[in-house]
Amino acid sequence: MANRTQIVCLHEGKKGHSIDPVFFNRLLRTLEPAWIRPFKGSNLLRAVDCGGRKQLIERMPEELKACMNIGSQTTLMVWADLDDDMNNGGQLKAEFWLTAKAEGITQEQFESVVFIFAKDRLENWIQYLIDGVTDENIEGPRVKHNRTVRDAAKKLAERCKQIQTDPPLPPSLEWSCRNWRQLVERMRSP
Repeated sequence: MANRTQIVCLHEGKKGHSIDPVFFNRLLRTLEPAWIRPFKGSNLLRAVDCGGRKQLIERMPEELKACMNIGSQTTLMVWADLDDDMNNGGQLKAEFWLTAKAEGITQEQFESVVFIFAKDRLENWIQYLIDGVTDENIEGPRVKHNRTVRDAAKKLAERCKQIQTDPPLPPSLEWSCRNWRQLVERMRSP
C-alpha cells in the first residue's frame, strides 16, 4: 500500500440519536482496508455529528481545511441524506461545492472528499440490504435497533468484497459506492 489515512466522517444527526456512525463503523470494520490508520484507542474513524444538512454543508469546508492541515494522511468523508429536494448525489454535491468554493476551497481539494449520500435516508439502504428491495422515492421504515444497522452494513461490506452486482444496488447506493471505490484506487496508487 502506498498510503495510510485516518478518516474523519461528517454526518447528519445528533450524537446518540443517529444510526449513521453505527452503519459506517461496521461497514469499515468489515471491509478492513489495510490503508486505514486508526485513531488512538480503538476508533477506526472520527465521527462528527452536524445536526441537519444545512449545518453539515456549512461545516464541511472547515473540516476539510483541518484535514488538509493535518496532511495527506487524513481523509474527509461526508454522509448525508438526499431529501425530496435533491434528485441525485451530483446535485447535492454541487450544493457542497458552492459553500466550499466560497470558503476558499479549490476544486482539487474538494475532489478529495468522499461523499456518501443515501436517498431518502440511510434506512432505505438498510431496507434494501435486509429485505432485498426498497423504493428510494419514499422514506424507508425507521430502524429501532443498532443490531439491524450493523447487520445491514456487514451485508454491504461482504457484497463489496465479493464484487456482487446482482441484484442491482439502489441508485444512491451505487453512486456512493463509486465514490468509495475512487478513494480505494487513490490509496492503492503510488
